[in-house]
Amino acid sequence: MMDKPGTDFIHLSVMPREVLEYLAPRDGGVYLDGTLGAAGHSRLILEASSPGGRLIGLDRDPAALRKAAQVLAPFGDRALLRQSNFSEAPAVLQDLGIDKLDGILVDLGVSSHQLDTMERGFSFREDAPLDMRMNPESDEPTAADLLSELSEEELANIFWELGEERFSRRIARRIVARRLENPVETTRQLADLVAGALPKPKGGHRIHPATRVFQALRIRVNDELGELQKLLDVAFDLLSEGGILVVISFHSLEDRMVKLCFRREASSCVCPPRMPLCVCGHAPRLKLLTRKGVKAQQDEVDGNPRSRSAVLRAAVRLP
Repeated sequence: MMDKPGTDFIHLSVMPREVLEYLAPRDGGVYLDGTLGAAGHSRLILEASSPGGRLIGLDRDPAALRKAAQVLAPFGDRALLRQSNFSEAPAVLQDLGIDKLDGILVDLGVSSHQLDTMERGFSFREDAPLDMRMNPESDEPTAADLLSELSEEELANIFWELGEERFSRRIARRIVARRLENPVETTRQLADLVAGALPKPKGGHRIHPATRVFQALRIRVNDELGELQKLLDVAFDLLSEGGILVVISFHSLEDRMVKLCFRREASSCVCPPRMPLCVCGHAPRLKLLTRKGVKAQQDEVDGNPRSRSAVLRAAVRLP
């Protein structure tokens, strides 16, 4: 899929200062940026690890890879870019002959470019096909496919579990009734349908009534929580001793997954709380670098409102 004519791939990297502080790139280090995007973070990592640091950049989105290749061209073969999901990092590293990493960064969620490219279907600001795939060239089902094929109960569960939409069942019921006549295929059709299904509060809605439904569909289309769990399951095996994992999340479900993983892997015991004695034999694999999630500073939020919901967590691999 070609980029929209006249549209530049512009994306402000979230919390760049904090990423460099916690990742601490060094000369000769090998780093993985699992969510390459427009390569803002990757460029900073390569600059900070000059002259010998290397970076492997992964992204599902071919448009992002094209832009990243332009941005990172001055670094030559210090930057190795691949079209891949970050959950597939072990296979990519094996193919490249890389055994261990000194740092991993993943910046979750959708990029500004993806939101602003209307034909990608991530936003309801303009009418466009309901796609929402991070890789629009894949054979995976689109958001429109899910709305057409899933049952009322399955749709309601998606809206509730992934979007925390309290009117999930009412919205799912409306979608199923509507598709008996005409399928819901565009962003405007879905946004209008959701708005019509929700009660109108006094003073109006704080956010657009379709926001949570769109978020939930995007997460489901791209299996974002499943891919994150796959990465968390293998991330610390990919790091060398002293290697650092930095995760930036924008959704409470993502942040909860990261927090629980970090807490478990930093603990010397994972027995159930009611066990009188420890029998698990669990040894800590990491040390927390962030006891609480780190939020963007106010000056960044003022210049980049997207950073308001970002939460950064970091941990270092123990021997």
